Amino acid sequence: MTATALAQGKKISFRNKEDTVCPVCSEVHQRESMFQGGGRLIAGRLTQELRRLYEKNKKFGRVNPNDYILSVCPRCLYTAFPKDWSILDAEENGKLRESVDNRRKNMELILGPLDFYQDRNLVLGSASYLLAIECYQVRKGTVAPTPKKAVCAIRGAWYFDDLHTEFPEIGFDKIRDLLYQKSAGWYTDTMEIMQSGSEPVDAASYLLGPDTDKNWGFDGVIYLSAYLTMKFKDELASDPQSKLNLLVRAKRTLSRLYGSGKASKSKPSVIIDMAKELYDSYNKIIDEMGGEK
Repeated sequence: MTATALAQGKKISFRNKEDTVCPVCSEVHQRESMFQGGGRLIAGRLTQELRRLYEKNKKFGRVNPNDYILSVCPRCLYTAFPKDWSILDAEENGKLRESVDNRRKNMELILGPLDFYQDRNLVLGSASYLLAIECYQVRKGTVAPTPKKAVCAIRGAWYFDDLHTEFPEIGFDKIRDLLYQKSAGWYTDTMEIMQSGSEPVDAASYLLGPDTDKNWGFDGVIYLSAYLTMKFKDELASDPQSKLNLLVRAKRTLSRLYGSGKASKSKPSVIIDMAKELYDSYNKIIDEMGGEK
């Protein structure tokens, strides 16, 4: 909680009355949730990455609903979306139990000492998404870990962009860009999974977001896969021909969203307009590289 909010007796969050028990280390704690209403959230613009920005609140200071989305055990740092919290088989549980020390060490190398018994803030919010990625790496396909890692990676990139703005000398921008690239890969993988059915992507549709302000669902997956591919084309492909092939594939995927938007008035105009702008950018750069073969 910010000093401003404390001074005015204003609270952003509360602790749930029901106990939460960690399935990995059996720690009993109370999950933190955000109060709704009361003028806490002041919505700003929507970015090209489908991120909803929030203005700083004079009464409450910084408020971000993404701080409270993930459940984190304050003792062993096991992290998951609430629906996946207790769905652990013996193998997953064992791996998560064995990696407790590594989880804490990895986080402290990046963000310093962490205390999830305290109220969520910018640093703990950032850590929660890194922890979620690490924990979902050992989760099985039954919980659809790939789209969840994609969402966590792009939200984590937003957090580290904010951290870089606050502390520009530390190098958080490098972690931000790495998370963006990871997200690009996982969003592309999610596109393939949607076709193959190797993970129950429908089970993750409620959080595809990618932000909590509006869930763009599978349209968001298609758009972000193409957007992030364009943004990190140089990092994702090592030579001109590979880059051209990458861009052509991404453009064809994007055309599914842009084309369906032109054919259906039910599609939100915001994402269709952004898809059209991105589609035009793809056409331009592909033509400059010699065109589709």
